[in-house]
Order: sequence, then C-alpha cells, then structure tokens
Amino acid sequence: MDTPPLNSRLMYNAENYDEAAQIFVLTLEMLRDGHQPSNDLRENVIRIIYTIQQSIGAALDGLPAGQSNQARKVNGDLFERLIRLLIIFLRIDCVSGTMQVPVKDFDGTELFKSSYQHDLLLSKNDELKVIGSVKTSSKDRIDKVFMDKFLYNRLTDTALPHIAVFLNDVQRKNTRQENEYGVSSTFLPGHFKAYTVKLNPLDGVYYCDIRPNMVEDIFLSNHIKTIDHLFYSDLWELLDRPGQTLKDVAIK
Repeated sequence: MDTPPLNSRLMYNAENYDEAAQIFVLTLEMLRDGHQPSNDLRENVIRIIYTIQQSIGAALDGLPAGQSNQARKVNGDLFERLIRLLIIFLRIDCVSGTMQVPVKDFDGTELFKSSYQHDLLLSKNDELKVIGSVKTSSKDRIDKVFMDKFLYNRLTDTALPHIAVFLNDVQRKNTRQENEYGVSSTFLPGHFKAYTVKLNPLDGVYYCDIRPNMVEDIFLSNHIKTIDHLFYSDLWELLDRPGQTLKDVAIK
C-alpha cells in the first residue's frame, strides 16, 4: 500500500479523535448561530478536517493496485463533499453543479450560453455569491482556478469571488536509501505569484496542511491561509459582497 505522506502533527489518533470531533461540532454550531468561537479552537478545525480526509485517503489506498486511479478520484470527490457538507451545516446555501452562463454582446444581446462546472456554488438572498474549487492538492490544478475566475468574470461582466480549498501539497519522494522516503512539495510558488499579479488574485486560498513557504513568504502569506479562516470569518465576509442574480445563471 502506497499511502501519501501524513502530517503527524495534524492527525488525531483513535484515542483523542472522539473528544476532538465533539469540540469541532460545537465550534461549527457557534459559527452557525452567529457567535465567534475562541481562537484556541482554530487548530481543532484544521486538524479534524485533515484527519477525516486523510483517513479516507489511507483507506482508499488499500484498494488493489489496478483501482488506484479510481481511488484517487473517489478521494477527491469525497473531499469536495466534505467541504460542501460543512458549509451547509452552517446554514449556507451551497451546491455543486454546472452553470449555463449567458455570453452577451456589447449591446446586451445574448449570443450563446457557456457551461461551467464548479465544486462550490454559494448563494444568499437569491444571488450567487461565491464560486469555489475543492481539491486534495493544487498540483496541475491551480492554474485552472485562476483561469476560471478570469474567464467567468470577463464573460459575465461581474467581479464574483472565486476561492480554492486544498488539503495539502506534498507527495512521497524516493531517497537514496532503499525503502526510505522523503517528502517533496507539489506547490509551484512562481506560478501562483505570476497568476496573482498578471491575471487576477483569488479571493481566498485555503489549506489544511499549509506549507512553510506559504507562511514565511510575505507575498504568499498575504494570499494563502489555513482553512480555519474560511469558516471563522471569510465565508461571512464573502457572502456580504454583491452577487449575481440566480435567475441569470441556470445551475444544474
């Protein structure tokens, strides 16, 4: 079984998981009811989400080798569903689906519709407020998130917020010693900075297992946060921004 690297500092073990999970639910209930939980509970939010998803991933890695590609897809799908369910628990309207976005001429005449599939579509008061992408890793995917925002907002003439949620950005690396492995990063800081500066910044990028350079690099730290920030504050701020009328976007 070839399980991806696990961060032992974030994983709860079997002995302390049950109590930690109860604290996590209470924290979400406070946020749902408009109360601000203690900052001491932020680490619990990060660790519970990380522990749940990495446990799922490790179990799927136990499938026969011929099913590894299917297991990775299922793992990603379940992470998307986990994040959606957490947002829904906060009584926020959140679905995944395909939107039929009208593309209009300069005089407002609709020319055709363009289909866009997204992991998170958050709405409030009959307005689409936030579009989100949820992936276990940003490897080979971060470019698409930036392009999705650029194209969508150009086509619709809006400034709709786009966010991205990632589990981690690490992979197993072979070392010179037989049967020994190291850890390497799959995050490409140069690509991230280039797209942020030259295309458009995203409105939130969140990690469970944040990489050291995302904290130490001033530019990256201004654009990348741990996932607790999404639930503690950013969701509510994004939902208060102007949105796009749902009747203009057919979500299926």
